[in-house]
Parts: sequence; structure tokens; C-alpha cells
Amino acid sequence: MRHHWLHALAFGVAFATTPAAAQQAPGFSAPVEAQIQSVLPRMIAWRRDFHQNPELSYEEVRTARVIAAHLRSLRLDEVRTGIAQTGVVGVLRGGRPGPIIALRADMDALPVTEESDLPFRSRARGTYNGQSVGIMHACGHDTHMAILMAAASVLAARREEIAGTIIFVFQPSEEGAPPGGLGGARRMLEENLFGDLQPEAIFGLHAWPGPSGTVTMVPGPFMAGSDRLDITITGSQTHGAQPHAGVDPIVVSAQIINALQTIPSRQMDAVNSPVIVTIGMIQGGVRYNIIPQIVEMQGTIRYLNPETREDLYARIRRTVSEIAAASGATAEVNIAENAIPTVNPPALLNRARAAAVRALGDGAVIDGKPVMPAEDFAYFQRAVPGVFFFYGVNPPGVENADAAPNHNPRFFVHEPAMETGLRAMLAIALDHTTQ
Repeated sequence: MRHHWLHALAFGVAFATTPAAAQQAPGFSAPVEAQIQSVLPRMIAWRRDFHQNPELSYEEVRTARVIAAHLRSLRLDEVRTGIAQTGVVGVLRGGRPGPIIALRADMDALPVTEESDLPFRSRARGTYNGQSVGIMHACGHDTHMAILMAAASVLAARREEIAGTIIFVFQPSEEGAPPGGLGGARRMLEENLFGDLQPEAIFGLHAWPGPSGTVTMVPGPFMAGSDRLDITITGSQTHGAQPHAGVDPIVVSAQIINALQTIPSRQMDAVNSPVIVTIGMIQGGVRYNIIPQIVEMQGTIRYLNPETREDLYARIRRTVSEIAAASGATAEVNIAENAIPTVNPPALLNRARAAAVRALGDGAVIDGKPVMPAEDFAYFQRAVPGVFFFYGVNPPGVENADAAPNHNPRFFVHEPAMETGLRAMLAIALDHTTQ
């Protein structure tokens, strides 16, 4: 269903009213508040431009050019491009000595064909895995970039009051590493993202279905580790009328798929070790009356507790191999790391939460629960203590159950919610650099 009333909300007067929480507790000095209000229209314009011109992972050439031009216009002390192919990094050195922190936004869009009536909807197309696909910012990265560009504008205008250094990180390829390659966070780190600067903390945010005007923060494990599972079952090809003359890898694969589901439900601690094993692709055979030689399966493994990872993988390999062997088939199991769990250090999270409460009001900061999607922000956290949080993007009156999820062709961001994300990021950054 096309939400024409959402269209009206988004395009009436985008900032005719400030989010309620921000009105109750602005938490900023009058000059900073004036700069926030001044940058809001440009933030929305940047977002709409990125949304209308999305680019896939490691193809964010135009996106990087727009970001770099803006950062240079702010006369930052340093703007570097080409990090991890299309990544952009800006460095703002304040007028006083102090800590070094980093703020991160991701840049890439998804191979999703948009289904909306937005006047700036994406009509872009590209090639993904050899297929012609639509391209859409179906995960809110367009808003992340616009928010960080707006934050850079406000902070650069206050540079003489800044005590310390702020690094703005615009990261490509968050949506998964290419075959045989590295995702954007790991690749940026390998290419010496921070140079001679060593941040004491890094912060990132993500658009997520939730009440507009709120942010959600979770101490400890927040988002899951995510690895790719590839299974190849080799049987013995035969006529479909004579299964006894061969070994049927299709039947074996069906048994394996069912058995894999007993690992989370019967072998792992559901409270302390939440796990999901999903098979998303199965392929075998070329003709209706031939039992094939090989069946290939691909899937994803999600886990929250890093300490249980190796045990989980041992159970998967054992289950697959022994079921195949019992049927006279052989199995090859490959597990490739895609993302490690995103874990917020409690002390740093509590400090960020307090800053957000001062900026937004206590009722606007939600204590959430861990979720099973993954985020490669976790690799930054492995290098630098970091906090990752969600900001709610539902239009008023829309419950989470009725909102299109991330990665959906109808994913929708209520644009006034972006102000909440901006205020939270500014509050956290200023908390660390104006002491």
C-alpha cells in the first residue's frame, strides 16, 4: 500500500515543528541552537539528493564527491578521499587541546527496487552479482550521511570552542563484503583510516523503525555477529525413477535444513546465546526426472555472544557432515566472517545516554534490547571504544509492526526524525570536546 498521507507528512513543511523531545530539552547554547536550525533545510536537501542518486558498495563515486566538496567548504584541517576506494575522512581540529573522537556514517545503498510515491524516489539501476537491479537507500544510509554532514557544519562553525579533534568518517560498503574482499570498515582500518590520530571513542547512529523523536541505546551486545554459510552436498546422480541406484543430495539437504534449526532451539542457551541459522538459497538439479550430483546451499548465521561462536560453528559442521555421511553423501561446509557483534561498552554508553538525555529529554531516550541484524561498525569498536545507537524514523501514529523494515522496498524515513539524530550526535560530540 502506498502511504500518500506519509508523503504529505514528509513534504508539508519538513521542520514546521521541532521533535517534541527537542522542544522540551534543547540542551544547547543559543548560538548552537541557531546553527542547528540553519542547517536543517540543507540536511534534508542532502538526504533527498543521496536518496535519488544511490550507489552500491564500493561504487559510491558521486556520493563521495558530494561529501568531500562539502567538507572542504567547511575548511576542515584535512579532507582525505579514496580510503577503502570511495571512503571520505574529514578532520576538524578545535581551538583548544582535548580528546580525539570520531563520528561515522555509512554510504552505500542496496540492490532493492524502490516502491514509493516520493518525488525524489530512486529510479537508479545497476548490476549486482551479474544481474540488473534497482538501487535504493533502503537502510537509511542517505540519512546517516546527511546527518553527519550537518553535524560537521555545526561543529566546524564552533571550532574555536572545540577542545580536541573530531574525525568525520564516511564509510563505503557497509552492506557486506564483496566475494573474497573486505567490507568497508575493515578495509578503512587496514588502510590507516585514522593516520597519526588515535581516537579515544567513535560514535555512529542508524535509522530504525521506532517513534520519531527518539533514540534507542543498548549497553553491551547490541547487534549480532553475522557470518555467511556455504554448504555443498555431493551425492551420486541417477534417474529419478531409480533413487536406490544413487545418493539423493536433495533429500540430504532437506534433512540438513531441518536439523540446522535444532541447533538454536535445542543445543544453544536461548537466553545467553541467541542464535539464528537461516538458509536463504538452495540450488540443485537441471531436470525434473534426474536426481542431481550436487546441491548447493547458502545461508546466514547470527549470534550475539562472541564466546559461543566457535562452539556454534563446530555444531553446524558436525550436524551437516554426519547427516550427509549417514546417507552416503559427502558435505563441504565453509563459514566466512561477515561482521562481528556490535558491543557498546557500558560506561561509554552511559555517558552518551546522559548527553542525549540533556539534548532530547529523558522520555526521548529509550532503553532498547539487542537485535539480530549486523553492523560492521563493530570493527571500528574493535579498534576504538565505540557506541552505536538507533534513531526512530516512524511517522507519528505508525507502530513498529506497521512500518516497513530496513531493506524493504517500502522502507520510509519520516524526515523530521533526522533532527533528533543530528541533536543526539551533536550532544555526544560536544560532551567529549567542550569540557
